[in-house]
Amino acid sequence: MSVAEVIVDVPTMQTNRPFEYQIPEALEDVVVAGMRVEVPFGRGKRRIQGFVMKVKDTSDFQGKLKPIIRVIDLKPVLSKEMLDLSYWLADRTYSFQISCLQTMLPSVMRAKYKEYVIPLDDAKNDSEVENLLNGAQTLEITNQTDEKTVRKINKLRKAKKVDIQYVVENHALQIKRQAVTTDLNVIQLHEQKSKLRANAKAQIKLLDFLANHLGDLPVEFNVLQKEYGISRAAIKTAEKNNLVKVVEVTKLRKPVGINAKKTTNLDLTPEQKTAVDKINSSIVKEDPQTYLIEGVTGSGKTEVYLQAIEKAIKKGKTALMLVPEISLTPQMVNRVVGRFGDQVAVLHSGLSSGERYDEWTRIENHRVKVVVGARSAVFAPLEKIGLIIIDEEHEASYKQDDNPRYHARDVALWRAQVNKCPVVLGSATPSLESRARAQKGVYHLIRMTKRINNQNLPHVQIVDMRDAENSAVKGDFSPALKEHLQETLNRHEQAIVLLNRRGYSSFMMCRECGFVLKCPNCDVSLTYHKDLRRMKCHYCGHEEPVPNSCPNCGSKKIGFYGTGTQNIEQQLNDLFPEARILRMDVDTTRRKGAHAKILAKFGQHQADILLGTQMIAKGLDFPDVTLVGVINADTTLSLADFRASERTFQLLTQVSGRAGRAQKPGKVVIQTFNPDHYAIKDAAKQDYETFFKQEMFIRHQSNYTPYYFTTLISVANQDEGKTLKQSYWLKKQLQGALSKDAILLGPSPTMISRKQNKYYYQIIVKYKHEPNLHQRLLEILNETQADAKQGYTIAIDNEPQHID
Repeated sequence: MSVAEVIVDVPTMQTNRPFEYQIPEALEDVVVAGMRVEVPFGRGKRRIQGFVMKVKDTSDFQGKLKPIIRVIDLKPVLSKEMLDLSYWLADRTYSFQISCLQTMLPSVMRAKYKEYVIPLDDAKNDSEVENLLNGAQTLEITNQTDEKTVRKINKLRKAKKVDIQYVVENHALQIKRQAVTTDLNVIQLHEQKSKLRANAKAQIKLLDFLANHLGDLPVEFNVLQKEYGISRAAIKTAEKNNLVKVVEVTKLRKPVGINAKKTTNLDLTPEQKTAVDKINSSIVKEDPQTYLIEGVTGSGKTEVYLQAIEKAIKKGKTALMLVPEISLTPQMVNRVVGRFGDQVAVLHSGLSSGERYDEWTRIENHRVKVVVGARSAVFAPLEKIGLIIIDEEHEASYKQDDNPRYHARDVALWRAQVNKCPVVLGSATPSLESRARAQKGVYHLIRMTKRINNQNLPHVQIVDMRDAENSAVKGDFSPALKEHLQETLNRHEQAIVLLNRRGYSSFMMCRECGFVLKCPNCDVSLTYHKDLRRMKCHYCGHEEPVPNSCPNCGSKKIGFYGTGTQNIEQQLNDLFPEARILRMDVDTTRRKGAHAKILAKFGQHQADILLGTQMIAKGLDFPDVTLVGVINADTTLSLADFRASERTFQLLTQVSGRAGRAQKPGKVVIQTFNPDHYAIKDAAKQDYETFFKQEMFIRHQSNYTPYYFTTLISVANQDEGKTLKQSYWLKKQLQGALSKDAILLGPSPTMISRKQNKYYYQIIVKYKHEPNLHQRLLEILNETQADAKQGYTIAIDNEPQHID
């Protein structure tokens, strides 16, 4: 008897372990680890999905095992590496293993889909395949497909005669195109051509094409029309005369925004060469070292990545490259695709489910050598990984906000150990945690201190908005920034203006009674969006019309305060009516492909000023940008978060690096109300080392990371009293497991204490070595399971990126 260990799709602590099921005799050759199966669960007739984690010959269970009902996949959707990773990930992130397994699959594999058997090209005329398909082009696998057919499919799949494809219901996942092929050989085609009249030029052209391209068939209609000038009418005539056959082919989509020009390796500077040599040495030795490249903006980190990827490919390996946000992806992807062409797959949340599935399929079928993507691409089904790169490694977006709360860097390091390959972390402003690890020798530090063209870093001017000249200005532009913007426009160069906020205006306040218009579900003020003429909540999406009078006292003295990107855009239009302005924020980039379109327009010099939020601060490389202006640099500085100074320094350094990247010198104007703050002064000099020392001193004094590990436990409920009571119970449970060296803070309300009608309280544990804490947290998760039914939400976040 064969037995399968299955993780079932019931996310509770009580079911967070494998359950044993008997494998029916007819499926013994079919069921393997990594497949999904349908199994009976509980006392009733409930049928649920599960993942097969292991297949074995015996069971210690004394009773009668329930049998697997059917296999959902006829080939494993997760490799052994991914199954092993799920155990580690569930333990590290205090998550259910089923949640971790599902996170690794594209959404298409979690939705309702149909499964088809398709013949592979070399086996289309195979008698066994023809017998299975019974004259059809594909065979759909359903829960009615009998076990004998399943075994036959599995045998043919192992013989590489058929493959399995998934098609999501109600999603146009497969693009079908009409194409032309023929059953005639070259001699027969020439014979048919000799029978044609001399003036049948279209038919002669088609038959010549077929004779010269027999190995490339089938060829799509649109390719024949556009590239060879062969019309549909000619194809239809040839079809009537049995010279050609019209068939349907599946077209894999290419993600939008990729318009790469072919590039070749650039000459390396001495600093770049040192970096490439070190990384390549680890690729060759299969040594899982971690390298931290601390390179100033414009020092050529991308070329280092590309040449290291090339080395991995030449060694017969694959490469994985992570970038932090969709907005960075178009430029970076174009560079990688420009170098490696069709060997590259792209994975990020901006793709449609169809594009994402097509890319995932190409990776899984070993058709690509390089994967570029955002956070979740760290789970790409690549095999034989020879190199993993994390660009802009300091970015908070590499951490997942909900379960499983993983950090892509930790997953990358785990996969690097399994694949025996190096990890490269790159940034102009590394996170303090990574830089501290490099200081201790856990990571290898590689410094790149010069720009590749030996161009100086941009000159930075800090404008104190408190002085008389600037404080008297109406609007948000100081005389200095206005003057530099005008000069840039006069020279026909380009400028980037950064504002760390979206919307038209921050909030609405009554000058009579001080009332601020707030969201009814969350403890935050509503933001005015001019284009919608609505007040919106950026946390829960609530929106309402703009009031004409104060809802509290009835006064008409209610107005807008604060500044948003729409407001700045209006000011720029008023100040520089001749300037062409592009705005890039969450509101203008909602539509698919919008990031790529805006950046392409700016790159083609169809605009003079690019205005935006944080998304324009990093990774962009435009040779004509010579000025960067920062409106209100203090926005991130005033956040109640211990990383506020680090984030401000990173943002200002990154955005400053967008200026003067080519031959023209760059200038940066930073407007601030805190000109003496060390984060702003060090960013102006792009002096990471001085900032690192100062910030590490403050972190040491305050017992924060990287000197202490941090775990955040949050509790939420619609009743504030219940939330507080549960929080104190949790604190008591933790106290019993902690030594006197640990620091236990809270419970205290989060910065926004009410979101979506729930009250949030949090407890923070800071520690250096607490051997009992991990087990105690797992026990707390188990003990609080029943509380979920009473409306409680309890979350545990290891090394949180934000502490409200």
